[in-house]
Amino acid sequence: MRVAEAVKVRRSIRGFKPDPVPDELLREILDLARHAPSNCNTQPWHLTVVSGEARQRLEKAMVEEIFSGKAPSPAFKPGDAELSGVYKERQYACAMGYYGTMGIERHEKDKRQALMLKNWQFFGAPHVAFLSMPASMGPVNAVDIGIYLQTLMLLLVDYGLASIPQGALAFYPDPLLEIAQLPEGHAIICGLSFGYEAPDEQINKVTMDRAPLEDTVTLLS
Repeated sequence: MRVAEAVKVRRSIRGFKPDPVPDELLREILDLARHAPSNCNTQPWHLTVVSGEARQRLEKAMVEEIFSGKAPSPAFKPGDAELSGVYKERQYACAMGYYGTMGIERHEKDKRQALMLKNWQFFGAPHVAFLSMPASMGPVNAVDIGIYLQTLMLLLVDYGLASIPQGALAFYPDPLLEIAQLPEGHAIICGLSFGYEAPDEQINKVTMDRAPLEDTVTLLS
C-alpha cells in the first residue's frame, strides 16, 4: 500500500472483531513505528499496550471509576477544552454526524451517555495502547507524540488493522497506573484502541468530512 492510499483509507474505527492481533505481527508493526522522527531525536514517547486478561481488568476498573462519579484528572489539558469559532463548529458537526449515524437524537441523553461510555470500553477492541511522555514536557514535545501516533496508525492500516485515537482515555489515569507500568515521571497523553475492523457494524459507518484545502493551507510564491 502506498502512503497516499493509507492516508486516504485511515479513519477512526469504533467496531472491532474480538480476534487479537498475533504477537509477532504486533511486534513487527511497533518495531517499524519507532522509526518516527522527533525533535533532536529525543523520542519522548512510550507506548503501553494492554491486551487479554489485563485489558478486561482495565476496562472494568475504568468503567467503575466513571460510575463512581470521580472527576476526570488528565495530566494535560484536553484538546477541546477551549474551542471556539470554526473549531467549535467542526467539533459540533463531528458529534452530530456520530450520533446521527447511530440514530441518536440530541435529547436522548441516556443513549448519548451509553455511546460515550464505549470510549472506556475501548469500543470492544482486543487491544488498547496508552501513549505517554514525561510529565515535565509540553506542547512542543507533544508534536513528536503526534508524529509517532500518525506513523503507528498508518502502519496499522498498511497491515490490515484498524484503530481509533482517544483523548478520553487520558481522563482517568489511576486505573492504568495500577494495572500497567509507565516509565517513571511519565503521564498519559492519549490512548489508541486497535484490532481488526468489524465492517458490518453500524458504528463503523460514521464518516467525517475534511475542510477544503484553501481553508487550512496557504501557498505563497
